[in-house]
Amino acid sequence: MVTIEEFSKMELRVGTVTSTKPHPNADRLLVLTVDIGEETDRQLVAGIRAHYRPEELVGRQLVVVANLQPAKLRGVESQGMLLAASDGEQVIVLRPEKRVRVGSQVR
Repeated sequence: MVTIEEFSKMELRVGTVTSTKPHPNADRLLVLTVDIGEETDRQLVAGIRAHYRPEELVGRQLVVVANLQPAKLRGVESQGMLLAASDGEQVIVLRPEKRVRVGSQVR
């Protein structure tokens, strides 16, 4: 269990995917460029390649953990994490019901 104070430290923002490509060193990963309302776009690495074609994500809004410490995944830096739901068979990227301003906070 986490406290409400611990949970409130997470910065969840809405971003728009501007480009996506397969990870060069991993069959299960995609490399996404996402605009989350900052001066420069963020690069995210996500294990969703079996569930999404790169071109179907471009222009889609999604929810990003924006204050996660960067990490290298198979040699490529990920500057955040997208949120997705899984029922064991399929993975569904979480997104707002309606389009909202890029960088909007998720509460």
